[in-house]
Amino acid sequence: MRVLVLCDDYWHPASVVKSGLAPLADDGFEFTFIEDMAEWKPDMLKGFPVVILAKSNNLSSADTAEWATEEAQRAFESYVQDGGGLLAIHSGTAEYKEAKVIRSILGGVFTHHPEQCSVTVEAVGQHVIADGFEPFTLKDEHYFMEITGDDLCVFLASISQHGKQPAGWVRTHGKGKVCVLTPGHNLEVWLHPGFQLLLRNSLNWLVKA
Repeated sequence: MRVLVLCDDYWHPASVVKSGLAPLADDGFEFTFIEDMAEWKPDMLKGFPVVILAKSNNLSSADTAEWATEEAQRAFESYVQDGGGLLAIHSGTAEYKEAKVIRSILGGVFTHHPEQCSVTVEAVGQHVIADGFEPFTLKDEHYFMEITGDDLCVFLASISQHGKQPAGWVRTHGKGKVCVLTPGHNLEVWLHPGFQLLLRNSLNWLVKA
């Protein structure tokens, strides 16, 4: 499966995302990475059944200008509405509160997080993405989210001394599917077997008819 990955911002280096996705190559996933959104064009979405958004609204780690222009957002909306799959991971939910189209597609956006701390990730309800998932606890940024959609199927929660938050959900948008996973600031989270399972299951779910 060919997957386009948008990554790299001021707080979240591309190296974490690339290393975190590397083990999935053994499962047949082929990743194409774009780190600088100044090099991205809307027609690049064509040919990829799934896009991973793992960057905040920064052009790159060196340029914090917003990439999510009205034109760029509409391109993403058309992509998903026409049947594309979108997986937003961690910073892929950050700094999009004012990006109304992206926010609508995701169904919720990051608002803040406390200092890194022990965060427990556990399944809630039932969803095929969480099949076989076992809870784990690791140091991470505990993302607090503002839910904006009323059609979300939440299947994951994150818990710390600061409270409990939705940490994973899915929704449909037109003919396409959307999945959000909020953990993942540190590489140790990405490489944990439980998170690898969520990544693998999410990508497979996004393309399954």
